[in-house]
Amino acid sequence: MRALLSVYDKTGIVALAQGLVDAGWELVSSGGTGRALAEANIAHRDLADLTGFAEILDHRVVTLHPAVHAGILADRSKQSHLDDLDRLGVAPIDLVVVNLYPFRSDPSIELIDIGGPTMVRAAAKNHAHVGVVVDPADYGSVLDEIRREGALSDATRRRLARSAFAHTAAYDADIVTWFDAEDGEALPATLHVALERAQDLRYGENPHQVGARYRQIGRTGWWDSVRQHGGMELSYLNLFDAEAAWQLVHDLGTDEPAVAIIKHANPCGVAVADDIAAAYERAFECDPVSAFGGIVALNRPVSSALAEDIVSNPKADVLIAPGFDDGVLDRFAAKRKNMRVLEGRPPGRDRLDYRRLDAGFLVQEVDRFEAGRDSWRVVTKVAPTDSQWRDLDLAWRICAYVKSNAICVVRDGQAVGIGAGQPSRLDSGEIAARKAGDRAKGGAAASDAFFPFADGLEAVAASGVTAVIQPGGSMRDDEVIAAADELGIAMVLTGERHFRH
Repeated sequence: MRALLSVYDKTGIVALAQGLVDAGWELVSSGGTGRALAEANIAHRDLADLTGFAEILDHRVVTLHPAVHAGILADRSKQSHLDDLDRLGVAPIDLVVVNLYPFRSDPSIELIDIGGPTMVRAAAKNHAHVGVVVDPADYGSVLDEIRREGALSDATRRRLARSAFAHTAAYDADIVTWFDAEDGEALPATLHVALERAQDLRYGENPHQVGARYRQIGRTGWWDSVRQHGGMELSYLNLFDAEAAWQLVHDLGTDEPAVAIIKHANPCGVAVADDIAAAYERAFECDPVSAFGGIVALNRPVSSALAEDIVSNPKADVLIAPGFDDGVLDRFAAKRKNMRVLEGRPPGRDRLDYRRLDAGFLVQEVDRFEAGRDSWRVVTKVAPTDSQWRDLDLAWRICAYVKSNAICVVRDGQAVGIGAGQPSRLDSGEIAARKAGDRAKGGAAASDAFFPFADGLEAVAASGVTAVIQPGGSMRDDEVIAAADELGIAMVLTGERHFRH
């Protein structure tokens, strides 16, 4: 039995090679792998002895030779293939152990591997007769099976072949993505996303659906470092809503303690305050009925004071925070066993957003706050006060996370009324005003898109808000601005809308 070893990542290769030699296998290697085996005094044959051809072109051509690929690709069930090997004096290769140049970590032309993927694909194609290993994590199980059975089973070779094709597919996807990044196209002609299953979930959106979290191969996000300290296994919707809550609370900034509550993909409570316990209480005060059992995200560690409130008055189904004061996790374990308690690092933000369509996807750049206060325009006779500016900014950021049509009412750093997902902006305004009640008086409101008619503004104004922020751009902007002036309301236009569907 013969194995060809050619790896960039030398992790575990010496132990694998020694195990194969001990099992009676002949090894073939070259370059850095061959040197590693020689330094470990492991007997092997140099690849140039097999091919009769030394490496050339600064190592660009080493394994691209019939003596290598005929030995890998020969179908041992076909006599004509065996006759060809015999005529050419080529011995079959039974195991190919290859991993590729680390293009993903240091992309460049010289790290586009050619010989490696060619050997991997050849071995994977011929997996009925040849084993192929691309991941050092598989060395142990492969060697154990060879020691135990003398060879790899059909099922193992097939499993390894699938992993090999997935490996080269992801490698090629990285190269294409690099070309696209170099070209600077926002939406390139083709997209190549390679994903690996990172987490099994209790179920999908509904219990009869299977669900899992996948991540892009070679990348990790905040979910990969999450530590779950309590509660049952997470479900698909737990992750979906928790992602929204964690992104929102970090979009509010780090200057002040902040809390965001998500329920059924919509914010239903957001607040900033001088301490995290006060922000938690104020966030729940926005809409206590909707927020009960929601996903709660905090941008500060959970304090002992807040922990006592959570234990004595449980409200959250999932709690996410960057950390926990001493003793807090013990309190939760004793008193809130069913609450999922997650510890996470700040989230990242992908460049592109994907949504499923039949036989395809809708793809767009991820929504960001491109326009800032320096480009916003006050268009009314009355300008916002300093406190209103603060509330307008908060309402605007919250509104971008609310399903359209979206209206958000904020007062003194606290969301007090949110209207979401209505076909009519008027309806969303009326819902936000109704939920806010008397708490809106003197506060600020945000609309994720322009008011098409003055009635939407008037519905929001009925709650008592004295400042409104919206993108503008309606054919009736003049009418809406005039209505704001008549109502004595300050209005700010951002020139940027934030629909979320």
